[in-house]
Amino acid sequence: QVQLVESGGGLVQPGGSLRLSCAASGSILSIYAMGWYRQAPGKQRELVAVITSGGSIKYADSVKGRFTISRDNAKNTVYLQMNSMKPEDTAVYYCNADKVIVATGPGFNEYSPWGQGTQVTVSS
Repeated sequence: QVQLVESGGGLVQPGGSLRLSCAASGSILSIYAMGWYRQAPGKQRELVAVITSGGSIKYADSVKGRFTISRDNAKNTVYLQMNSMKPEDTAVYYCNADKVIVATGPGFNEYSPWGQGTQVTVSS
């Protein structure tokens, strides 16, 4: 099994910064991609940013130039640095790990787990 543990959410004023972290734990052999999604009240969950094990990155247009995703492959951890935050960034932020290969005795399994979500509120 794989668990994702998120941290770093909270309340920030417009223009401020927050840093989210998400660590994957378990008998992990590899993780293809790790990313952040968010869901605001009454809206669908949307991609914020994703990074592959090779370093390819994709951002939502709404966060380009303000948010930076990074990853520590040795620690199976992904980070999201959020700067110049806006009220419309308010949402529950979820971490996702795609194609996680986990050792299971003589073989392996593949998972794509989600974190529990962390609330981010941008308000004065």
